[in-house]
Amino acid sequence: MSSLPPYDFANALTILTRSSGHNSMDPYPYSDPHLRPHLSYRDGPRGILLHSLPSSLQFSLPPIPHRGRQFTPSIHASTATLLALLLSLQVLFGIYLKFHLTHGIHALLRRYTLLAHGIIGKLMPVVSWVQMLFGGITALGFCRKDHLGQCLAHFIMGSAFIGYGIVLTILLLVGQTWLKRTGRSQEFFDSSLIAAWGCVNTFTEHRWGGPWVKNDLQHTSMGIVWWCAGLLGIWLSRKRDGRPKRNLIPAMVILITGWAMSAHPQGLELSTHVHTVFGYTLMAAGAARIVEIAFVLRDRGSVDEKGKGDEANSWQYLTPFLLYASGFLFMGATEEQMAMLAGAHVSHVSYILILYSISFLLFLLVSMLLHLYASHAWPINNPAAASKNAEEPAAVMMNGHLDRRMRDAEEFELEGLMSDDDDEDRPAVKHSQST
Repeated sequence: MSSLPPYDFANALTILTRSSGHNSMDPYPYSDPHLRPHLSYRDGPRGILLHSLPSSLQFSLPPIPHRGRQFTPSIHASTATLLALLLSLQVLFGIYLKFHLTHGIHALLRRYTLLAHGIIGKLMPVVSWVQMLFGGITALGFCRKDHLGQCLAHFIMGSAFIGYGIVLTILLLVGQTWLKRTGRSQEFFDSSLIAAWGCVNTFTEHRWGGPWVKNDLQHTSMGIVWWCAGLLGIWLSRKRDGRPKRNLIPAMVILITGWAMSAHPQGLELSTHVHTVFGYTLMAAGAARIVEIAFVLRDRGSVDEKGKGDEANSWQYLTPFLLYASGFLFMGATEEQMAMLAGAHVSHVSYILILYSISFLLFLLVSMLLHLYASHAWPINNPAAASKNAEEPAAVMMNGHLDRRMRDAEEFELEGLMSDDDDEDRPAVKHSQST
């Protein structure tokens, strides 16, 4: 591996703060006053609104040549255009659907508009995540020339681990009712995705017809393990009568992948330590998933499938968090990042702790958003809405759990009716006793 020059933070800071005729600590060191930002917190809400209106029109106006700061074309700028277009379409579709026009041609238009609105709504988080990654990569000048393939592998696989953790969190907190309606076990979808991903890795990790270089054989063999195990997981996800069945194959794939990545050879000592911790974290995620399915859930769909509680077991939160941490560790272990940190004398312990801190914050954000969604979809003061799509007559709250508050309310009402009946019967009894 070609050695990269160390990244000089002091030199970069000097270049960024250098100006002609201005103090180096000036946050806007430009000689032309027209290039300074005109928006300040002192302007108040009205000033912010007035200054934001011209900016909102910038997307639709052609670029005007000037002598200010120039930016080279990048994928970050191209994705910003796509993101702004998707956001505009989403707003327009939402406004149209709010009118609730269902007569005439609007019945057909509403059907397709609703479909497009849902697709864009599901696509926006993914595109936004990609845009944030492109912003960091473009700002640091990474992933160019020979480093492009390695960057794609790290950022795509790391994002996949984070996405898998988010999906597990969604299914854990608000998705059990949907999962029951599909008639499939969670491992069916996990194994299908693992098999598809393994097929892609088998034929893309090596340039077929060329020599085997670096870790091509290890990457390709890992892809083969994935699609082989994925096919087995699909087969084991159903019983003989067609009912869904849990299995441990996806968790075993995660554990084996973590073991392989922990022994991945690297050129820098810092990169070796980061990859080792990444592998151990992924192994812990797979082991936690095995314990969850085999011992916590005992092959059931959820903890309280038989009405034994209202919340998910605390152990079930461990696997999603470890997947978040694994994703950030893998995305932060590219060659250029490791060379920059090694040149700045950053230890692997400090770097890994920072990545774990980001994982905690992402887990917090996802949990808060899901809580907000659940509070709006199933408000506590209307527990009957939670059983709208449930299979059983009892109320089903988040994670398919039986709501004790609903049962308590029913018992309270029955107790009140019984007490009223007793009060009505008591005068008759007293009258019969007096006679």
